[in-house]
Amino acid sequence: MSDAHGEVDPKLLEILVCPVTKSTLRYDRARQELISDKARLAFPIRDGIPIMLADEARSLDDE
Repeated sequence: MSDAHGEVDPKLLEILVCPVTKSTLRYDRARQELISDKARLAFPIRDGIPIMLADEARSLDDE
């Protein structure tokens, strides 16, 4: 799933979709988040593991 630096496996990123809209996600390496532009949510990545729960996501509308 992840390497020693907490990076997410690129193959995993290819298959993950937004749990809310089922749209593709954008990887923000600097913030360690997966971004759903359609849902306006940022899903955190903790220890290389994407947390794909809407309750855990940060709203992009707050920026």
